Amino acid sequence: MKLKEIISTEASPALGPYCHGRRYGDMIITSGQIPLTKDSEYVYEIKAATALVLKNLLSIVEAGGGSLESIARVDVFIKDLKDFGQINEVYKEFFGDHKPTRVCVQVAALPGDVPLEASMIAFAVEE
Repeated sequence: MKLKEIISTEASPALGPYCHGRRYGDMIITSGQIPLTKDSEYVYEIKAATALVLKNLLSIVEAGGGSLESIARVDVFIKDLKDFGQINEVYKEFFGDHKPTRVCVQVAALPGDVPLEASMIAFAVEE
């Protein structure tokens, strides 16, 4: 499949040599996003961090031609499974009735010692 575009947004700045996302045909694949503001400030409170990550990911999906409803999968990496319930609260509010598939695992460490990182796979909306 031919690369249609590299996606770049004003979401948090990349901390390494990668782009925010790529679109291959109708498929949109994001890089992982941590709770980092566009001003390079980390957010550590779990609910605010989750909301920021989801918002930044959605902005990448939208820049690639997708929408909230076109998100098919979310991968979430969390430092502490004790935060699982609070993450789910924000996640449920963010997605409403749309329920993309999800992977959620605990990891040993994340950049900036943040509480979570997530990525998405979505599809471009018909134009």
